[in-house]
Amino acid sequence: METIKNLQFEDPDFPATNTSLFSSYSTPIAKFSEKITWLRPQEISKSAKLFPDKVQDGQIKQGLLGDCWFLCACEALQKNRLLLEKVIPPGQDLWMQSGCLKCRFWKFGQWVEVIIDNRLPCIGRRLWLSSCRSEEVFWLPLLEKAYAKFHGCYEKLWAGQVAEALVDVTGGLVDRWTLKNYRKNNEKNNHVSFSEKSTFELMKDLIDKSFISCSVHGSTKGSNEHAEFHAFIVVDMKNISGLKDDVVSLLRIRNLWDRRCWNGSWQEGGDGWNKIDVAVAAQLQSLAEEGEFWVEEQEFLNEFDEVTVGYPINPEGYLLSLLTGKSLCHTLQISGGWVKGQSAGGCRNNSSFCSNPKFWLRILDPGEIVITILQKKYDSGNKNGKTLRTRDTPIHCLDNKRFITDVLQQNCYHAIGLHVWKVDKKRFNLQKTVAKPPTIATECHMYDREAKLHCDLAPGYYLVIPSTFMKDEDGEFLLRAFSTSKISLSAVKASHPLAKFGENAEGEWEIIHFTDSWMEGKSAGGSRNFPTYSTNPHLSFSVFSSTGTGNVRITLCQEYFDGQFLPIGFHVYQVHNTNNINQVSCQLKEPVVNCVPHRYTQEVTQLCSLTEGNYVIIPSTYLPDSEAQFTVTVEIKIDRKPFRCQENLGRIINEVSYISVMQR
Repeated sequence: METIKNLQFEDPDFPATNTSLFSSYSTPIAKFSEKITWLRPQEISKSAKLFPDKVQDGQIKQGLLGDCWFLCACEALQKNRLLLEKVIPPGQDLWMQSGCLKCRFWKFGQWVEVIIDNRLPCIGRRLWLSSCRSEEVFWLPLLEKAYAKFHGCYEKLWAGQVAEALVDVTGGLVDRWTLKNYRKNNEKNNHVSFSEKSTFELMKDLIDKSFISCSVHGSTKGSNEHAEFHAFIVVDMKNISGLKDDVVSLLRIRNLWDRRCWNGSWQEGGDGWNKIDVAVAAQLQSLAEEGEFWVEEQEFLNEFDEVTVGYPINPEGYLLSLLTGKSLCHTLQISGGWVKGQSAGGCRNNSSFCSNPKFWLRILDPGEIVITILQKKYDSGNKNGKTLRTRDTPIHCLDNKRFITDVLQQNCYHAIGLHVWKVDKKRFNLQKTVAKPPTIATECHMYDREAKLHCDLAPGYYLVIPSTFMKDEDGEFLLRAFSTSKISLSAVKASHPLAKFGENAEGEWEIIHFTDSWMEGKSAGGSRNFPTYSTNPHLSFSVFSSTGTGNVRITLCQEYFDGQFLPIGFHVYQVHNTNNINQVSCQLKEPVVNCVPHRYTQEVTQLCSLTEGNYVIIPSTYLPDSEAQFTVTVEIKIDRKPFRCQENLGRIINEVSYISVMQR
C-alpha cells in the first residue's frame, strides 16, 4: 500500500470506476451505470461511524443489488461478536482518516485478507447498494465492498447461496434442509412427516444459538412476485396458547428489503390473528419491526422451500453439533484434486472409481463426526466448443431473467459425492472394499460447492473416497473432518505414475505402501549369504486373483543419507502358513522373485507374475548391520468386476442447489 501524507488510500486493484461494479453489464443494475458517484463515509454522513451504538441501528438493509444471500449471512456476524471481529479485525479506529479497511473471508481452508478503500457507490449523496438501518453506520456497505472485491466486482454478487456466503464469513459448516418433500406428502396425507417435524423442532432449539435463514424459490400463496427467489432471516420462534386450547407455533421473519412483502394469513390484519388472544396478538405485532412479519408453522412448511442453518460456534471457536450440541473440538483438513486420466475416476458406476483420491480416517474413540468435501469453482468458459454445466438454478430464473446466465457462468461446480468404508487396515483390499456398500455415503452426487456427511462412527480405520459424478473432470477440493473425539486424517499415498510401466500400466492397480528400517543388531540381517538374513523385515501382501503376466510391481526405495547409498535388493516368498509369517525360515525355501544382485542405488524395481496366494517380501542390504530407512511399494493389477450399484445424480431444480436473488 502506498501512503502519501494528507491523502487517503485509493485502492488501485479495485478502483472507483465501473470496472469494480460490472463484469458484463448483464444484470438490472447496469442501467444505473451513468448515475454512480463514489463517496467516502464522511461525505455521506457528518457523524459516520463503523459500528452502531445500538444494535438496531446496525441492522441490515438490502439495496438494489440482488445479494440477499450474502447479506443474510452477515446477520450471523451480528449475532456473534467473535465472528465479526474475525471478519473485520479490531484496532482499525483510523479507518475513516486513512480511508482504508481490512476485512477477512474464509477461502478453501484459510482466512484471506482483503484490503479496500472506503469509497462507496452512491446515487446522489446516498448509498446505492446495501446499508445499515442508520445511515451513520458503515460496517455493512464496506464489508459488501470487500466481498465484491473478493469475487471480482459487485455484479458478481447478483444471485447466490446463503450457505456459501455463510461459510465464507464463518469458516464453519452449514446445513440446508429442503421443505419440498413435506409439501408432496401433505398434498396426499395432510399431515407433517416425521423428518420435517424434526426439522422444525431443531429450528426451535437452534434459534438462540445459531443463524437461520429461509428461502422462497418460486411463487407461492403467501409471497408476492417481489419475494420469489429471495432469502429471509428467521428472527424468532414462539409457541402461543390458542383460543381453542391448542398451541400455535409462530416464526418471526425479516425481509432485508426492510418492507413487509408477505400476504399470508398472519400478515397485518390477517385471519391468523383470530386464533389467539387479542392482547397477545397486539404484543406480537408490536415486536415485528420494519420489514418483519409472522408466519405460522404450517404456513411456513407449505410456502417456504429451504432452510439454511449455520453450525453454532462456541466462545472457544469450536463448532457445535446441530443435533446434540456437543463440541466438535477435533478438526482436520487436507487438500486434494481430481486429475483427468489419473485420479478423476468418477462415481461408482465407472470402472475407474478406484483411481479417485483416497484418504485414511482414523477414529480413536467413539464419537460424532462431520466429514465434508468442498470443491473449488472450475473455469466456466467453453472448452472445445462445449458449454460447461453450471450450478443448477430454478428454471423460472433461466426462463424469465436473461441476466442470470452471467451469474451461472461464474458459479460452475461439478456434481460431487463422498463415500466412506470401515476397513481392517491390516487386511485391506481396495477392490473388495469398494465392491461392498459403504458404511456411509452421500445420497447422490450434487452440484453443490460442499457435500457433507454427519454421523456417529465407531473407533477404527475408514477409507474415504471423494468423487465427481462424471469421470475425467479436473478439480481441486478440500476434505474436512470435525469430530467430538480424537481423529487422524491422511492421504493414501500414490506411487510413481503407472504410465512409466509401459504396456503393463493398462488396467487398474491396487497400491500398498510399507515403511520400515534396517537396524543394527535387530533388523539389519544382510543378504542370504549371512545367517542373520531372517531377521530382516518381513512384509506380507496377498494376490486375490491371477490377472496374467506382469501383474505385480514391487519397488524398494532407500532413504538418501549423507550422499551414500547402500547396496539393496529383495526376495519374494510364497507363504502357505500365514499365522507365523515372521517365523518362516526363508533360507530353507527358494524365493519366487529375486531382485538381485544388490545394487548401490536409491531404488530397485521388479515386475513379476504371481498367482493367487499369500506372499512375503524380505528387503535387505548386502552386508549385515547396515542401517537405513526404506519404503516398499507393491502394485497389484486388479481384475475388477462391475459394482452392483447405481449412483444417482441430483436432478435440476428438485434436488440440487438454488440461487437466491431479488426481483424488483
